[in-house]
Amino acid sequence: MNREFFEALELLEKEKGIPVPYMIEKIQNAVSIAVKRDANGGEDNIVEIDPVTARFFVAVRKHVVEQVEDPSIEIGLGAAQGVKAGAKLGDLIEIPLDPKRFGRIAAMSAKHVIRQGIREAERGQLLAEYQSKQCDIVTATVVKTDPRRGNVTVEIGRSEAILPKSEQVPGEEYKDGERIKVYVSDVINGEKGPKIMISRIHPGLVKRLFEMNIPEVYDGTVEIKSISREAGVRSKVAVTSRDENVDAVGACIGPKGARVNSIVDELGGEKIDVIRYSEDPAEFVAAALSPASVLSVEIDPEVPRACRVVVPDHQLSLAIGNKGHNARLAARLTGWKIDIRPESGFPEEEPAAPDEQQTEEAGGTL
Repeated sequence: MNREFFEALELLEKEKGIPVPYMIEKIQNAVSIAVKRDANGGEDNIVEIDPVTARFFVAVRKHVVEQVEDPSIEIGLGAAQGVKAGAKLGDLIEIPLDPKRFGRIAAMSAKHVIRQGIREAERGQLLAEYQSKQCDIVTATVVKTDPRRGNVTVEIGRSEAILPKSEQVPGEEYKDGERIKVYVSDVINGEKGPKIMISRIHPGLVKRLFEMNIPEVYDGTVEIKSISREAGVRSKVAVTSRDENVDAVGACIGPKGARVNSIVDELGGEKIDVIRYSEDPAEFVAAALSPASVLSVEIDPEVPRACRVVVPDHQLSLAIGNKGHNARLAARLTGWKIDIRPESGFPEEEPAAPDEQQTEEAGGTL
């Protein structure tokens, strides 16, 4: 019987990955509780489970007394000598119990605790598995799409997760059975178990793709200082080199743009600007407005982290970008408010259009 019990524990470890020592601890606690609740049990008990010797020993400890007042902790001298020869008044003896003789309620209690222990172990394993994937890219398989809300259910390993509509790239469509890459932005350990939060629009997705496709970024030679992204449209990535012999921008772009193009392809054609980071705010802002040319950057001494940028007249729309994308991304990338002006200035009688005076607060970039 004992051998079958330990074989069952080993099988549980193989099938569910729950360590035998963990389950033994839970079972010991469960049996101890069952003994306390059993009419023949006691508060002071001992439960020993040894997988090496296949020993399963359960006993209660009772004091040997002349007259029993509390049977849960006391035993008469005659009964004690029947358990242990030579027992005398005042001794504390161990009385072996047969777990099969426990009452129904006690047995159900033990069963409940064991099952709970298995669930806790599985949740702990799942949480650890999810946490190992946090801030990383995982491949998910599309299971189904909610036609009303637009949320997509995906399968990641043995579990399912939800890709909300708000975390999907605008215009992307997902087919059942399709394999997609998602970014694990967070892991929440809720009452119903661990929950994995995934995204297709998080800037971290771009960062991890750079680390996966560019060796210099992976080994830390090239450092990504900040990222701003409007998913499906354009991303800007500010990089710097820790080695004066390595060109950060060149390393990221690669020969004939091969490296950055592989990331663009992974993102479904989303444009990527690789920007050289600078400690000089004027240089950084000018570079961030790429692909537009910048004539000058003037720091506003009265407004914190604000500047005025002058660009050639014919470059104004390029600097601002379609629907203001370029200016917004540059502002988020640098953390500066940017007021873009044409070289010839705006006509005095015509106030500057909102899109032409693009001022965007820095957002969370990573």
